Amino acid sequence: MEKINIGILGYGVVGTGVAKLLKEKKQLLEHRVGAQLNLKTIADIDTTTDRGINLGSTNLISDGNLIIEDPDIHIIVETIGGQTIAREFILKALEHKKHVVTANKALLAGHGNLLMKTAKENQVDLAFEASCGGCMPIIKSLRESLVANNITSMSAILNGTCNYILTRISNDGSSFEAALKDAQDLGYAEAEPSLDIDGHDTAHKLAILNALAHGMEINLKDIHVEGIRNIRPEDIQFAKEFGYTIKLLAIGKIHDNHVEARVHPTMIPDSNPLSNVNSSMNAIVIEADATGQTMLYGHGAGMMPTASAVLSDIADIARNIISGGNTRVPILGYLEDHIQHIPILNMAQLNTRYYLRFEAQDHPGVLSRISGVLGENNISIESVHQKGRNANGKVPIMMITHLANEASVQNALKQISTTQSVIGSPVIIRIEETP
Repeated sequence: MEKINIGILGYGVVGTGVAKLLKEKKQLLEHRVGAQLNLKTIADIDTTTDRGINLGSTNLISDGNLIIEDPDIHIIVETIGGQTIAREFILKALEHKKHVVTANKALLAGHGNLLMKTAKENQVDLAFEASCGGCMPIIKSLRESLVANNITSMSAILNGTCNYILTRISNDGSSFEAALKDAQDLGYAEAEPSLDIDGHDTAHKLAILNALAHGMEINLKDIHVEGIRNIRPEDIQFAKEFGYTIKLLAIGKIHDNHVEARVHPTMIPDSNPLSNVNSSMNAIVIEADATGQTMLYGHGAGMMPTASAVLSDIADIARNIISGGNTRVPILGYLEDHIQHIPILNMAQLNTRYYLRFEAQDHPGVLSRISGVLGENNISIESVHQKGRNANGKVPIMMITHLANEASVQNALKQISTTQSVIGSPVIIRIEETP
């Protein structure tokens, strides 16, 4: 049986999970892959901490360059994270004609076009199933399973931290701050959680998925991104009363000459399957012309779910190696000559429905002034709800609009924010009626 040697760069949570599966599932992997997957070397700056794994003959070293330069290693797994040393190591590995597996969505979103070009030039595979949605096979589904489909839209919950926080607020009325602290205590959120709660982690994943779905260059900079910091229990309660749920969604839709690509809190009807995805779980709904609606659901993070996705890439590459079919599947699922530059829709051109919340002084005529400004900007109101004074004396005013233009809504909110009767910045949540 052929032996395929593997090296791991980074021995943190994910790297430990990959090593654990390679060791503990050795026989199962041999039976399924038809080759011996041998973990030859691991590199990490910390070579003394006990990870609870019997490494046996596997070497644990501190210099990742030795793995890249080892002529006997076929596949390198990058689990370092970040966009500095990880980028340097991956580029060097590809140039040394090593196949590379990574879960590094931030690196792929920011530098994926360069990495894929380098892999193509060196005729090696670059695989990244674990970069989007953890153990859910999103990458393989878009790149291979749906090969005969035109993907028309994707809606996804791709960040377990945000989903856990929103679920906590929804279930027990917790404040955002309390739900975030709980997520941190449970290990769902980092001590510095901005990447997650401000939507950037989700945007990284959407940039990758758009490229796979539509055969376009990876484009992160033009994706509209908002996080969940401003969501309050009263927003979620209002949504419940009218049959809606609030989720942080990644939304991608193809049009004739552009792609919608946006990440923001979204109000969706309870009939939408994503409304029932709770706690730290992830899910994606894919609309395609031949298959219709397909939904994937699973753990989006965690040591073993992520490691499982990494092993699926290792197995695919190993099968390619033993069959002599390297780079059998194009990295983005499209031949290089057919990767296009497809522009992302300017957010100002979006037309959708909106939920708006204002904190107002308890003065006569405030509601009429807000409604007047909205009307002047061609924004029609479907429903209005004015609550009684809250503890600090402010009056919450909630509105749902009919279909409106984003630029008009933003202009109206800017005008309303300057009035003395409205306190602070209005909260805006876009409404999606279909997944």
